[in-house]
Amino acid sequence: MTNSDKTTPEHADVLIVGMGASGGTAAKVLSEAGYSVVGLERGPWLTPAKHFSGDEVKFVNRNYLWADPRIAPRTLRMSEDEVAERYPFSMVPFTVGGGTTHWAGWFPRPRESDFLQRSLHGDIPGASLVDWPFRYEHLEPYLTKVEWAFGCAGLAGADKYEPFRSAGYPTAPLPPTKFGKRFYDACNRLGINGFPIPQATISEPYRGRTPTNWTGFWNTYGDPTSTRSSTLTTFIPDAVATGNLELRPECYVREVMVGPDGRATGVLYTDADGRDVVQTANVVILCLGAIESARLMLQSTSSSFPDGIGNSSGQVGRNATFHEYVFAVGLFDEPLDGWVGNYISGGSFEFYETDESRGFINGGFIGASMTGQPGNWILPGRPAWGQSAKDADREFFGRAMKIGNTVHDLPVESNRVDLDPTVKDAWGLPVARITHRSHPNDVALSRWQVNKNAEILEAAGARKTIPVYINEGHSTGNSCHQHGTARMGTDPSKSVLNEWGQSHDVDNLFVLDGSGFPTATGVNPTLTIMANAWRCAEYIDEVYARGREAEIPREHRTSSSKVGTR
Repeated sequence: MTNSDKTTPEHADVLIVGMGASGGTAAKVLSEAGYSVVGLERGPWLTPAKHFSGDEVKFVNRNYLWADPRIAPRTLRMSEDEVAERYPFSMVPFTVGGGTTHWAGWFPRPRESDFLQRSLHGDIPGASLVDWPFRYEHLEPYLTKVEWAFGCAGLAGADKYEPFRSAGYPTAPLPPTKFGKRFYDACNRLGINGFPIPQATISEPYRGRTPTNWTGFWNTYGDPTSTRSSTLTTFIPDAVATGNLELRPECYVREVMVGPDGRATGVLYTDADGRDVVQTANVVILCLGAIESARLMLQSTSSSFPDGIGNSSGQVGRNATFHEYVFAVGLFDEPLDGWVGNYISGGSFEFYETDESRGFINGGFIGASMTGQPGNWILPGRPAWGQSAKDADREFFGRAMKIGNTVHDLPVESNRVDLDPTVKDAWGLPVARITHRSHPNDVALSRWQVNKNAEILEAAGARKTIPVYINEGHSTGNSCHQHGTARMGTDPSKSVLNEWGQSHDVDNLFVLDGSGFPTATGVNPTLTIMANAWRCAEYIDEVYARGREAEIPREHRTSSSKVGTR
């Protein structure tokens, strides 16, 4: 293809690929700082009032917001000596707003120990633990900025294990649901610190928004109101209002382009009309999620980067973590009306930090929730069809709840994303191949925590509990949480990005989604991703764009012996 065959729009200061949680945050910060920003999104730009509703068939059964695995498949294997099979692993929405359009909205902060895994635990056989190149204290101001600009609900001080916070929450916590009250009662009996889960929603009028949609028809659904916080309805409109953001939906980026000097010049993408377009920019920011950002980097080969842009270390795609979701379901004699109120309610950090008596490191943040919607609710062993299925639904659906957690999985270098050698997507490009086997610590943590969750359900009055564990060594990719495929670090031979999300190899290439996480956290990652994106975007504005450099002094990266123990 010659240059004359391509469309070349006007040059931009900043080009952002992926307009979800991190891309929307970076777009807000940089457009408000006065830069000309082009935002490219693979999916459509939907209108909540027009496209979103509580239609269970549309959103759950027909996957309205999710990527279609027939068009954009992924493949999965457990080890490198296996042939990967097509599998919808950790699929996320391809749409403006990304995962924030469909999420349950768990919005807890990370803990100080999350940034210090190598210092706290040393070498764990089979794992690739490292410390982050910054600590909680460096991220805290940006956690606060996101919470207040984005809008969320919570109760400062209710979590007795919460680290320092510079401000409370902008709106009060949502009122407890029936199943939430059961959870709190059980926690009180067992001496567990239960508190309202911080949520990416508002509970009272806030910044022109009014809460009108507290409902169990929430997780995987688009919210037709302004109740739930999404970059689609908050940060992206903020950026558009500046006049500095040009957002282009339905644009599939195929390659990050590199000039003779090895710096990124822009991207090549296919637009909604099937035209090939070259967009140039001074700075290129990738925000596609840890799977797709790694995939794009690996397929962006050149004479400067034959193994993919920014991949001189060979680490792009490696050390991937995915937060398997595990839980225990409880069945009760009394109705719990899980569809009334919000999808989630109470939670606890009681079991988050390492307790050596358990036989594994780390722990989990747990949360009480409903079990799903009438046609797709979660009950392991539930009859699939016929009168028995109807009887089970009628008898148990309104009397069930679950307590779950996202497993704080350890990074393993061989757990990775690369390009499948045979399977291609609808555009003829190699799809992401995921190689993943759960570390034994993940399996042990999962089993212990699910059993503890069952104990809490029993204390709450459940007459029967059903545990759901990680299968031995097998990850299903049942969460949308992705991290680690382009980890941040100070050693360019062992990491892909520096502490500002900036490529060690390509100074004007930044990756601001969960790819940069050196290790997983034990909490839902979106708040941390957004706060880090804000921090790094601010660095681009205040330091990088002014021709300066900055680094976090090494003495501020050391650990404390008091962190991460209980």
